[in-house]
Formats: sequence, C-alpha cells, structure tokens
Amino acid sequence: MIKDIVKDVMFLGLKSEPTTKTDSQIEQDLRDTLAAHRSGCVGMAANMIGYRKRTIIVSVGLGDLVMHNPVLVSKSGEYETEEGCLSLIGTRKTKRYKEIEVTYQDSDFQEKRQKFSGYVAQIVQHEMDHLEGIII
Repeated sequence: MIKDIVKDVMFLGLKSEPTTKTDSQIEQDLRDTLAAHRSGCVGMAANMIGYRKRTIIVSVGLGDLVMHNPVLVSKSGEYETEEGCLSLIGTRKTKRYKEIEVTYQDSDFQEKRQKFSGYVAQIVQHEMDHLEGIII
C-alpha cells in the first residue's frame, strides 16, 4: 500500500525498533511507496512511512533491495556531501563514506553481508541514519 510520507521531525527523531517476521507488511508498503515516488526518491526507511522499525529499501540499479535490521560493519573513504530527503524541506551537508559493508536480513530474514560503494553506499547510509533517529 502506498503510504503518506512522514514529515514530523519528532517522530523521525526517534530510534527504530528491530523488525521481525511479524512486520512483513512494512516491506510491501516500502516497495509500493518508493515506486510511487521513484521520480524523486532512491531510498526510504520505514519511519518515513510511519513505522518505527529497522527496515530500509534502496534502489540498486534495475531493482530495489530491502534490508531488515541493517548494521554498518565497516566504512572507508570519508567525504562531505549534501543530501535531500522526502521527509524534509531542502538539503543538508553531511559526511558519508565511499565504501561500506553492511550485515542485514533479507526478505526471508536470512542473514546477509554485502559491500556497497559510491552513490548506493551513500543512499544506504542516509536510510540507516533514519533508523537511528538522525535527521539529515
């Protein structure tokens, strides 16, 4: 289901709770909502559509990758950039890393470990910040 984008900074500033198998609707809602905003959005966190759960979705080329309970395990190549967000007006400066490695659970809640670089790494970091209540 396409959900409204949350713009309440008090809600967005709260840390998210672990996602479990009982939260399966979140994944489909993220997929539907990202598809509806595809022209101006490349990733979302569950709190952006009203769920305080640790799930994100990121556009990775021809498809979208959903990550439940992602954890950043390594990072390198710090740089400064400017980012926007559907939940917030304008853009903000932030620090990111060119290369990251993340552990997460896939759609079947199987453990995965994956490396990301460049723009996709930036998107993953932005969405993971949402899970911590960090507003960029």
